Amino acid sequence: MRIWGIAVLFGSFLLALSAAADAAPARDDAVPTLTLWPADAGAPKGRITERSDDPTAPDRIIEEVRAPYLAIYTPARPNGTALLVTPGGGYARIVLDKEGTALVPAFVDAAGITLFVLRYRLPDRTHAEGADAPLADAQRAMRLIRAHATDYGIDPARVGVMGFSAGGHVAARLATTPEAVYPAVDAADTQPGRPDFALLVYPVISMHTPLAHPGSRAGVLAADHTPDADTLERFSPDLHVDGRTPPLFLLHAQDDEVVPVGNTLAMHAAALHAGVPASLHIFPHGGHGFGTRGATGALARWPQLAIDWIQEQTPTP
Repeated sequence: MRIWGIAVLFGSFLLALSAAADAAPARDDAVPTLTLWPADAGAPKGRITERSDDPTAPDRIIEEVRAPYLAIYTPARPNGTALLVTPGGGYARIVLDKEGTALVPAFVDAAGITLFVLRYRLPDRTHAEGADAPLADAQRAMRLIRAHATDYGIDPARVGVMGFSAGGHVAARLATTPEAVYPAVDAADTQPGRPDFALLVYPVISMHTPLAHPGSRAGVLAADHTPDADTLERFSPDLHVDGRTPPLFLLHAQDDEVVPVGNTLAMHAAALHAGVPASLHIFPHGGHGFGTRGATGALARWPQLAIDWIQEQTPTP
């Protein structure tokens, strides 16, 4: 009886230990990070959750970001080009792997590009910038990357942005908003805040129906202090493309049922009207959120298309 009791207790202990391990929060990447705002130094960064049961295909998300930061992926031989990456998540969360770590083999390891993946704040009235909080974080990140360019072996004149889905909206606004949406906090804010080139992958662009992604639109309107018709225009980057907008790489699947392909077509039409160089890639199949892991057939070659295009924008001296 005593042996049986000990066995039962030991088995219960193992079950409890297993449950505790399953409940443990997912970890961030073991890479260097850079906090955006001096006031956030040492503050909790956000809550990370693993959604995948397959350890070979992680699918983490981060929520409740209050101290935004960059995760930095450096190649063995930096080629001098950097990309600020703004993953998607419908302005409800930010995905960390499908549109973050999954980019590393092609863009970092093979192409030598330094990636700065942004964990940005979501639109929220509790932020001083309200619905502009994601843009403020992206502008600050771009300036910090340029301020620290020497540390990472990159050229401050070869820093682009690549955004996916709602993160594509962040990237598009970064490319089309010349003025800062936050007051300067230190010397880094003397650096230019606009990217040298922008890649927008199945991006949220328009806030007007029927093109608008309902979740992203609702998040923006709920976080804006004066939601009205002017807000819809201010947060639709296609309406702000002008001669100062950097070159664009636009990628979308025609059968995207989440963010209509018309968003990318509207951005391309605006680029044509303004005389902005724009490379447009529309594939018939792929749906939404394919990233690199979910792309098949001809679509699976899009990272190489993007890398070739980036090299054209940033010729090596």
